[in-house]
Amino acid sequence: MKLKLPAGAFRAYLFDCDGTVADSMPLHCQAWGATLGECGCPFDEELFYAWGGKPSARIIAELNERHGLKMCVEEVERRKEDAYYELLPQLKPVPEVLEHIDAQYGRIPLAIVSGGRRDSVTRSLGTLQLLDRFETMVCADDYTHGKPHPEPYLLAAERLGIPPADCLVFEDTDVGIESATAAGMASVKVPAPWER
Repeated sequence: MKLKLPAGAFRAYLFDCDGTVADSMPLHCQAWGATLGECGCPFDEELFYAWGGKPSARIIAELNERHGLKMCVEEVERRKEDAYYELLPQLKPVPEVLEHIDAQYGRIPLAIVSGGRRDSVTRSLGTLQLLDRFETMVCADDYTHGKPHPEPYLLAAERLGIPPADCLVFEDTDVGIESATAAGMASVKVPAPWER
């Protein structure tokens, strides 16, 4: 399948990482399941995908509230990332997105804008041998307000020196699309794994 891009002569492409460049959402789901299972906390696949784009710390805090638990956010977040790193050798890129990275690399600036932590994003892109393709990375550690707030995408455009209206965003979640729209950017929705 091909991604249908909006019309326009875009001067930069901005990509979410997990579920957009990296077909990592099934691996993240597996890592969450293993980690939260040890804590006796349910987190089904449907809710996992519905909460796509939320930072891990917020997911844990909301699960604590929802289930009346007192999981240590930092500890669970660290254990979940460790579980994900163990699965990294299985990681593959999303072919429909990789096609656009390959086509535009060296022609226009490319950036990563992720709700994930820098270490996780760096490891994922390193595993895929794509780390050198992006001029900048904006990760959870870089901003105050996460998606759907426009701050992450506006920060990426600022770092690239490209006006927001000239940027095209590739995203797999509604939260990410909302963030791009709020930043004044056009976007293309990357279908979920079961839709591709």
